[in-house]
Amino acid sequence: MHRFEPSAHIDTFARDHLPPQDQWPVMRWDTLPELQAYPKRMNCARELLDKQAAIHGNRPVIYYNDEVWTYSRLLETANRIAHVLVEDLGIKPGNRVLLRSPNNPMYVACWFAVMKVGAIAVATMPLYRWRELTFMTEKAEIEVAICDWRLRDEMETTLKESKNLKRAVYFYKDGVDSLEALMASKPAEFETLDTAWDDVCLIAFTSGTTGPAKGCMHFHRDVMAICDTFNRYVLRPTKDDIFTGSPPLAFTFGLGALVTFPMHVGASTVLVEQYNPQKMLETIQEKKVTILFTAPTAYRAMTDMAKDYDISSLKKGVSAGETLPLPVWQGWYDATGVKLIDGLGGTEILHIFITSEGDGIRPGATGKPIPGYEAAIFDRDGNPVPPGIVGRLAIRGPVGCRYLDNPERQKAYVQNGWNFTGDAYLCDEDGYYWYQARADDMIISAGYNISGPEVEAVLMLHPLVQECAVIGAPDPERGQIVKAYVALRDKTKAGPETARALQDFVKAEIAPYKYPRAVDFIDALPRTETGKVQRFVLRQRN
Repeated sequence: MHRFEPSAHIDTFARDHLPPQDQWPVMRWDTLPELQAYPKRMNCARELLDKQAAIHGNRPVIYYNDEVWTYSRLLETANRIAHVLVEDLGIKPGNRVLLRSPNNPMYVACWFAVMKVGAIAVATMPLYRWRELTFMTEKAEIEVAICDWRLRDEMETTLKESKNLKRAVYFYKDGVDSLEALMASKPAEFETLDTAWDDVCLIAFTSGTTGPAKGCMHFHRDVMAICDTFNRYVLRPTKDDIFTGSPPLAFTFGLGALVTFPMHVGASTVLVEQYNPQKMLETIQEKKVTILFTAPTAYRAMTDMAKDYDISSLKKGVSAGETLPLPVWQGWYDATGVKLIDGLGGTEILHIFITSEGDGIRPGATGKPIPGYEAAIFDRDGNPVPPGIVGRLAIRGPVGCRYLDNPERQKAYVQNGWNFTGDAYLCDEDGYYWYQARADDMIISAGYNISGPEVEAVLMLHPLVQECAVIGAPDPERGQIVKAYVALRDKTKAGPETARALQDFVKAEIAPYKYPRAVDFIDALPRTETGKVQRFVLRQRN
């Protein structure tokens, strides 16, 4: 039974909505000396920003376009924003604050400001539409948002539609009501709140296989634990490393890769708002990047282009978001001499928990559990299976799944103290884990997790659609694509024009990366005698 440290939160929403402790996974803090040394009073902003700025104040922390932000500048900016949160926006410890921005230094400063005041960050993808944002504001009972002015359209609609959201403040905006204007007169110092190590500091929403997104609740100590496991023992960066990568900071993968990991050692990061493979290679060449985080799709695309750029500074590349095919690993290694670190992680467990690096890489295998974690393979009845047998992957370590007010999904994800990731794996005789397939209906396309039922729900809003089913179809470039099988009310309208109309409709309603890249029209969906859609029949068509 977990014994909570006295909370610094005045607003008790987070602890009130944690799952019952008998539904928590086992979380071990005695496996590594760094984890054992954590104090019970901990704020991750103090560890990652305040302390590092005291040591590395004049060193760069963020490169962004032509700007160079030092640790001192980031600290002072976060402190001024913290004053705005408390004095102008009335934020109290434990309140949730929605953050919405592409990858830029103001986003990072806002995130740390939320940490410093003891509030809870709810980061959202720039591509999310008002429908998704409204769900999150209501699920997490959010009243205040801080948003990049360029993303105001969906934010303004969310303000109108949400029952909870009362105010949005914008940065990168002119005018007396901008965040910059509010910050201007604030002090550059702010005393970081003395939070408990088990105070919730972020709620990360992840796409699920059924229904809407699920909120994953993580503590201040969890943020530090990913730094003291994967970062310390696998990546092993130094203060002279320069990071970059494509994952959005709203993803916990991106938060670790581009913010907490470099700052944990006093290193720097290059933030780019819109990356493509060419831009990534140009950035590595120009900024002398040493550590890169992106998805297999991008590594595949960059392999043939790499010879045209000087990327000799690159020492390490991390691949995550989807399984790394052996031909992609081999192609990148042949082109660059860099052995990609393949990582399996998840929002529920905050970051990577299985990987391999250096001479321990076995191409084609995901790898072994990182220090601090253990893994096992179970059959459908919950029995462990021997090496070489495919089963359900389960993980446990210092960080684990705690869904926001979602008992049904909590019971499915956490069983007998283990986190079940939804992946089918086998473990070989040497302890290496080999990916086989998704064990559920999640579609993983170019590193994005996409819920088929969520896309179905949007398609059903279109007046032409009678019924539909969405699956993941194999694709050589993206791993999978979203494919929709649609039965129309008027069968005579089936054709390319209607397919494009449905695709555009989905793009306008939810994040565009979720739209069905293939649409097949059928007379009726295959169903069981009890009326359930037989998705396996649709998968067999591909």
